[in-house]
Amino acid sequence: MFEEARVILDQELQLLHSNGSFIQDDPISIPHRFIKKEDIEIAGLLSALLAWGQRSQIIKKAGELLHLMGNEPYLFAMQASERDFAGLQHFQYRTFNGEDAQSVVQAVAFIYREQGGLEAVFGHGFQRGSAFDAIQYFREILLSYPHDERSRKHIANPAAGSAAKRINMFLRWMIREDRMNIDFGLWKYIPTHKLICPLDLHSGRAARKLGLLHRTQNDRKAAEELTESLKKLDPLDPVKYDIALFHLSLSNQWK
Repeated sequence: MFEEARVILDQELQLLHSNGSFIQDDPISIPHRFIKKEDIEIAGLLSALLAWGQRSQIIKKAGELLHLMGNEPYLFAMQASERDFAGLQHFQYRTFNGEDAQSVVQAVAFIYREQGGLEAVFGHGFQRGSAFDAIQYFREILLSYPHDERSRKHIANPAAGSAAKRINMFLRWMIREDRMNIDFGLWKYIPTHKLICPLDLHSGRAARKLGLLHRTQNDRKAAEELTESLKKLDPLDPVKYDIALFHLSLSNQWK
């Protein structure tokens, strides 16, 4: 079973590598607009937090949010005035509104000023164990900054059973480095084998068809089960198969 799944997923990765169109159609295209490490990190986090719904809309709205930040997310976070932050009130995507944008960006600024930045916070969290431990620690630090209560729902809570798909995706972007130059590989000191595969409706559908996932709920336990199965295909870099699973799910034969 695992060997068959490996062949199918490796073929899908090869196809993605050959057509080279993945980045432009994916939310990761937003942080790819930037060069500075901190800009990539902040643009990546904000894009990941908005990553639900149609990819075209995610890209559009993430671009709008970055535009409100002058397309200089790190400089904005660190130097914005109250008037500048008030400009974020105009943002809206689904249930993520201007108040949420303000709360998250101000808390991110606090992380860079007081906690050594996003890499340092997640790195400390990974010392506790897996990506879920790191996400839980990030949530604690982010929400320790005064925030609008409604914004808490946008930060995944693994302790409550969340699969934390969006933040696991962000971690994949920051930690993995691949030959397709999709993921950034900015955070060199966190091993890829500690990552958890982002799990949603799409990747879950393909994983179950391949026999890599049996749990029916797309929750934390399912994400852990899927990741353990993927480690049988590649123990050091199991999450490289995330985009292959997603693309397989878009094919009619996998629906």
